[in-house]
Amino acid sequence: MKQIQMLDLKFEYEYIKDDIDAAIRRCLEHQKWILGPEVKELEEKMAGYLGVKHCIGVASGTEALLLSLRALAIKIKKQEYWDKDDLIITTPFTFTATGDTILRSGATPIFVDIDPQTFNIDTENIRIALDKYGAKIKGIIPVHLYGQPCDMTEVMNIAKENGIFAVEDCAQSFGAKFIGKQTGSFGNTGCFSFFPSKNLGGFGDGGMISTSDDDLAEIIRMLLKHGGKDKYNVEHIGYNARLDTLQAAVLLAKFKYIDEFNRKRQKAANIYNEGLKDLGFIEIPFVINDAYHVYHQYTIKLKKVNRDEAINQLNLRSVQTMIYYPYLLPEMDLFQKRCKTIGKLKNAGEISFMVLSLPIEPLYDDDTFRYVIKCLAELKNTENIKN
Repeated sequence: MKQIQMLDLKFEYEYIKDDIDAAIRRCLEHQKWILGPEVKELEEKMAGYLGVKHCIGVASGTEALLLSLRALAIKIKKQEYWDKDDLIITTPFTFTATGDTILRSGATPIFVDIDPQTFNIDTENIRIALDKYGAKIKGIIPVHLYGQPCDMTEVMNIAKENGIFAVEDCAQSFGAKFIGKQTGSFGNTGCFSFFPSKNLGGFGDGGMISTSDDDLAEIIRMLLKHGGKDKYNVEHIGYNARLDTLQAAVLLAKFKYIDEFNRKRQKAANIYNEGLKDLGFIEIPFVINDAYHVYHQYTIKLKKVNRDEAINQLNLRSVQTMIYYPYLLPEMDLFQKRCKTIGKLKNAGEISFMVLSLPIEPLYDDDTFRYVIKCLAELKNTENIKN
């Protein structure tokens, strides 16, 4: 049997081939490769979609985070970088870039535990960190993990009460909503990734920053073009972090399909939920009230099962799986001596050994997902995976 991949980008290309090819042809005709018309068009359309004043195309989701943090340092502290004593709260259960960009902005990450059901940052632990460190804490980076939004009402209440910023990490949540509002429209900025595997992915790296703060937008636009309004007379330590015209063109073509594809992901998740809910060794994803989950990943928890052997058994049945994430950020060499933590991060530590993400290609038919369910159900009869 052909392997069931986590995602089939070739399949998706064939589905929207005419739109993609036409978009690329337009770029070949006008030859405006740097900050061409497609970049501005994409920024304007996404600002309207997200409900914000500004969207700013950048080179990657990582650069979106870094430029946001740099711009906030310039606006708030009137200096190029944060200081080492400045603390920024985030989750330990995320991709490296979330913590790494805090370090690159000059600040120190402080990791707090996650909610064991949603896998997102636990807001009670944010309050504990603020009680302990007070004015040293300058901001929060909530991560909308796997496509499920955080409780942004509570996050923003905490931010406003304490006079700190919130930068939303929306790398996995394009199209997700909380209380009817798009992720990326709550915080001082929202940071999106267009890595090819994302719900809205390009044909290479790309990212976007959303904001309704005119000052931040102006600073970010300078930082992404070497640090100034005039590239020959710059004001800040900047970057070459522009979004390529070609990537913007591809994203414009795919943008028309994002809501359709997200609905297809939700349908696949519903099939999984129904088929897996009665398997005692699997816990299906928990969705919080008022959340519109877009399932960048469909991630289950395996209980009383050897995960490595389960992965092996599924692979033998031609089902690809992935672990997001096997290591917590403070466990990595990069962070061990350069971060702070609140408590022992018990929930995050346990969950990192239990999570398993299943194929969630939006164009697979229902039978494909039912086959994955069948393979998972067979695991309970495989003696050597039981602890």
